[in-house]
Amino acid sequence: MRDIEELIKNSKKYRKTVIQKELNSKKNTVAYVTFKGKPRILKWFVPGFKRQMKNEYSILKKGSSKLNIPTVYEMDEKNNVLILSYIIGENLCDIVNREDTSKSEKQRLMKLLARWFYDFHKFFKKDEVFFIHGDPTLRNFILTDKMWGVDFEETRPGKTVEDISGVCASILTTDPMFTSEKFELCNVFIDSYTELAPGRITSINDEIAYALLQKIQWRPDEEEVLRKYSKRIREKGLK
Repeated sequence: MRDIEELIKNSKKYRKTVIQKELNSKKNTVAYVTFKGKPRILKWFVPGFKRQMKNEYSILKKGSSKLNIPTVYEMDEKNNVLILSYIIGENLCDIVNREDTSKSEKQRLMKLLARWFYDFHKFFKKDEVFFIHGDPTLRNFILTDKMWGVDFEETRPGKTVEDISGVCASILTTDPMFTSEKFELCNVFIDSYTELAPGRITSINDEIAYALLQKIQWRPDEEEVLRKYSKRIREKGLK
């Protein structure tokens, strides 16, 4: 991961940018900063990710006035940087996995998340083609008084079940993994989305099983347990 200090040091445009906090990101360099005197998110894309940067810019530019997603202020193609609004809230993954978060609150959050996906899929549907988030992990959602989605570089045309199954795979594999509560939360999430969009989600067990196998590339040390639960869900579902 590149050091954001490198960008600030070598680019006149960002010379007066103040880093408040660097944020976790698997691919790009992301930080909460003060930019031109305003609190912002600076997202510095790695070389070769210009297409993903433009993709995210397009999604945010089109949807931010209608959906709970960040506002994009600038796209700097020379430096591969997006400047986004800073959402003051708590990461959904952390809330779901906190011991002091009640069962009823976790279920409420799953319903909010299902509504967010329904609204996103509805807004970006073109003719009969849906656009999906593409990276639907719990860490890509922030809770304020609303549910907010972030990180749209992987957004693309696809099947809505890919997003729904991806969320379930994320729920199941956050620590603690594969607990009975996590299975229950998946069912609440799926049922809530299905109530909003009847008949849209099919082959959910197979899709979740596949999404779990996809995680092996990022988590090779957990391959055995991921394969075990992938097989179990494919054969028996979310029981």
